[in-house]
Amino acid sequence: MASNSDPYKIFNMTQSDLYKIFNVTQNPDGSVTRPTGFPSSPDTPELTLFKDIPLNTTNTTFLRLYRPVSPPTQKLPIIIYFHGGGFVFSSATDACVHNACSNISAHCPALVISLEYRLAPTHRLPAAYDDGVDAIQWVRDQGLMSNVEGCDEWLNEFGDFSKVYLMGTSAGGNLTYHAGLRALELDLDPILIVGLIMDQPSLGGVERTDAELRRINDHVIPLTATDFMWSFALPLGSDRDHEYANPLKDHHKSSNEIIKRLPMCMIRMNGNDPMIDRQKEFANILENHGVHVTRKSYEDSCHGVETADPKKAQILYDDVKSFIWN
Repeated sequence: MASNSDPYKIFNMTQSDLYKIFNVTQNPDGSVTRPTGFPSSPDTPELTLFKDIPLNTTNTTFLRLYRPVSPPTQKLPIIIYFHGGGFVFSSATDACVHNACSNISAHCPALVISLEYRLAPTHRLPAAYDDGVDAIQWVRDQGLMSNVEGCDEWLNEFGDFSKVYLMGTSAGGNLTYHAGLRALELDLDPILIVGLIMDQPSLGGVERTDAELRRINDHVIPLTATDFMWSFALPLGSDRDHEYANPLKDHHKSSNEIIKRLPMCMIRMNGNDPMIDRQKEFANILENHGVHVTRKSYEDSCHGVETADPKKAQILYDDVKSFIWN
């Protein structure tokens, strides 16, 4: 780890400056207004069908389900997907998220269930983790109702409840890990979570890593941006060494036994991501606990490159397909 530094001082910025950069308006009641305007349907050929289903009406969360237009005869793996955005931005309806889930569903093939979870700072962590568990339990409930009235018809006809995966990108990769840990404490019968897919998981910490300092001015996620999002997402009064941001810290000895019970994991990392050092160490920690980890590392790529480069996106789809079908 490199020595600590304060990016706000380096860039001579205040949090108000960052609000302006991200076009975020903080309201008098503490809530925020975020930029909108993303289309909610794909601009690619219709390879899948999709529909929205309410999850928790109190929390106004919902699920967007995808299935291939022409699914194969065998039952399909089920992927519960969590989008990125630092727990502050984005939505299951954003074009980049929607198109990624649609393409994963068509390419793998798989049933993909994308969660619209609550965002910070109106709903700080662990709200998003709670919503992730709600999504897992919803799939569990569908498994309990399979072949009877009330079960979602797509899951009933096409879903393999014995092959459920959790997947997330960036903040969604962080959510995948924490929801996966919580799921180990639940009775999920008859479904079985057999794997976690953490794509460029968002991880933080007070002490700066070498990669963070090398890429302090990163064009995708400079330290000012990641610090800003963690300050919104973490519980009030917490720093970036909180267990939600920094699982590399040994927060609770008792958690070691829980980590050992995690299913196989795939961690995708990009070499030009400022969080690459943390992601590598995170993979090491999981392996040291006996978790089977598949690492996919792409040295010439930046954080979130798949949203802008179709060839990199295709590699992501291929990685997911190989992991869930082999």
